[in-house]
Amino acid sequence: MPIISHKAKAMPSSPIRKLVPFAEAAKKRGVKIYHLNIGQPDIETPESFLNAVKGWDVKVLEYSHSAGNESYRKKLCNYYKEYNINVDSNDIIITCGGSEAISIAMMTCFNPGDEIIIPEPFYANYNGFGCAANVVIKPIISSIESGFALPLIEEFEKVITPKTKGIMICNPGNPTGYLYTKTELEELKVLVKKHDLFLLSDEVYREFCYDGKEYISVMQLEGIENNVILLDSISKRYSACGARVGAMITKNKDVMASALKFAQARLSPPSYGQVGAEAALDTPKSYFEAVKTEYIARRDYVIEALNKIPGVFCPKPSGAFYCIARLPIDDADKFCQWLLESFSHKSQTVMLAPATGFYSTPGAGKNEVRIAYVLKIEDLKNAVECLEEALKQYASQTS
Repeated sequence: MPIISHKAKAMPSSPIRKLVPFAEAAKKRGVKIYHLNIGQPDIETPESFLNAVKGWDVKVLEYSHSAGNESYRKKLCNYYKEYNINVDSNDIIITCGGSEAISIAMMTCFNPGDEIIIPEPFYANYNGFGCAANVVIKPIISSIESGFALPLIEEFEKVITPKTKGIMICNPGNPTGYLYTKTELEELKVLVKKHDLFLLSDEVYREFCYDGKEYISVMQLEGIENNVILLDSISKRYSACGARVGAMITKNKDVMASALKFAQARLSPPSYGQVGAEAALDTPKSYFEAVKTEYIARRDYVIEALNKIPGVFCPKPSGAFYCIARLPIDDADKFCQWLLESFSHKSQTVMLAPATGFYSTPGAGKNEVRIAYVLKIEDLKNAVECLEEALKQYASQTS
């Protein structure tokens, strides 16, 4: 039998989805599961998006331009201006979700063996994208005690080598919910300029910033315009994860011309998704105000409730809809599997994502989990009740 590639063997499994078989088995046993393991919002997709797709009168579903529909890219420029991001349509390539934007950016900017520094914990699939592009991810740990603030610049300097070609951040952060300050981004700018590095920034959660804190894009940083690549997606903004429409944005003309070759190789981004996404740009601000209010209420409940559980510590995030909680356990992977395989409370349990999958450093995050507060508060209350009871039972079994 033919043998699969080394790359296929090295490709990491999704820590968010690897517990799915245990969840499916639990459901077959009649256990209700509260899914806090994945960033799939229960917020309704805007009518503007759905109506545009339903009403699109087309006889032949053709390829779009490889860079994406020009009308959508031009309209996107007006959206970005609202965030002081000044680009034109030629600075944008529409992609098959934010995932493809990251993959194309990595393949365009890095040679095999080049290194990219990423503060961890970070979105688990960055590991997979790096593996696929033969890029070496060099992690530097951010601390749960600091709420996962940007590590000191000295820590970045320690891991920079002749092979270092870039830095990547997520702002606001997945899985931490941390929102980088202007001071932190300015410090990164100096570092990027000093070593002439690429700065990739995943900013798909910009709509969800709380407590009056300001979202600042790397595209606003002056003096490193040719170093910066913005990665975006409509998945969370419009609760349209299945549309698979993202964007890669840069003012670096060489990067854009080369990235377009990768975009041409995959032909085009989804046509229906672009039609919906273009229409969704007209979504009224009242939609986002209501969504933001709902997420704030969910966050406030979850963080307060978690920190009331003995032995649990969870910093309060300022953005996105995730948090990392430290639990009184020794192995998050075993605990999260046990929740699905062996535990139920009132015929219910909770599905969490072990934080180990969001770290690249071996052994890091062993007693942490990521929680996505994407369910209504009533469900969150039941989920936290399940977790509190589970921790009691787990402690009695392992003591």
